[in-house]
Amino acid sequence: MRIGINLGGDVPVAQHVQQVIDAEAAGFESAWFSNIFGTDPMTVIALAGARTAHIELGTAVVPTYLRHPFAMAQEAVTVQAATSGRFVLGIGLSHHVVVENMWGLSYEHPARHMEEYLKVLLPLAREHKVGHAGDLYRTTATLAVPDAAPLPVIVAALAPRMLRLAGELADGTVTWMTGVRTIAAHVAPKINAAAEAAGRPRPRVAVCLPVAVTEEIAATREACARIFQIYGRLPNYRRMLDKEGVEGPADVAILGDEAAVERQLRDLAAAGATDFIAGIVPAGADTAASIARTTALLTGLIGKT
Repeated sequence: MRIGINLGGDVPVAQHVQQVIDAEAAGFESAWFSNIFGTDPMTVIALAGARTAHIELGTAVVPTYLRHPFAMAQEAVTVQAATSGRFVLGIGLSHHVVVENMWGLSYEHPARHMEEYLKVLLPLAREHKVGHAGDLYRTTATLAVPDAAPLPVIVAALAPRMLRLAGELADGTVTWMTGVRTIAAHVAPKINAAAEAAGRPRPRVAVCLPVAVTEEIAATREACARIFQIYGRLPNYRRMLDKEGVEGPADVAILGDEAAVERQLRDLAAAGATDFIAGIVPAGADTAASIARTTALLTGLIGKT
């Protein structure tokens, strides 16, 4: 299982770039940025690509509704060229409350939207050309980015139909707030079966969860409950938490001393995760020391899980 780190926060662009530089120096295999309401992650990744040499760079995830799939492909393929083939484009639907209440767009039939979106985006990402005539998109176009390698695309997929699309069409999935039992019983089996039925390579299953190496488990779990409480109220994540049989997001955080965290990561790998994306949570009074301790364990496990 590859081990990466989730980066971001409300900081200046230069600091985002420095986060990637530091993640590569620490030994992480990949660095991922979410796309919420702040800095554009693909711009940051393009800038960071010029300052790093080998770390994989990804989005987890860019919402689809705000970008036509051609515009998404154009930007992402350009970033792939700028990073010398180290970019993974993660895309997702976002949420009903965001798409309709904030952006004023329709969230009706989200899986159908994603299926057609992928049928435009993926040929452009892989072959730089597309011809698609569907109900939502009618796009015939080419991209001229000659120094770009084919672009891997993964999809935030939790529901059965979305997992089927991710397995049949895309290169994998990336999850958030989805625990080990749900990965083992729901996510991995469904996406792997879909890929196998379509004759496609085994997909990536990238699992992003909060993590901290600490003895102060109760206090850290309480902090996680405060920080991540919104995710327990969003329907897509709530369904996964219910599948896991837990009360809220804090209950899927990976917490404990070195041995306990290592054991939980090995359980994730056994459940079918191909990648772990660490959302490192500070723990205790000395947050810098806590982050350093968690980082040391994670990077020390690279190649061993």
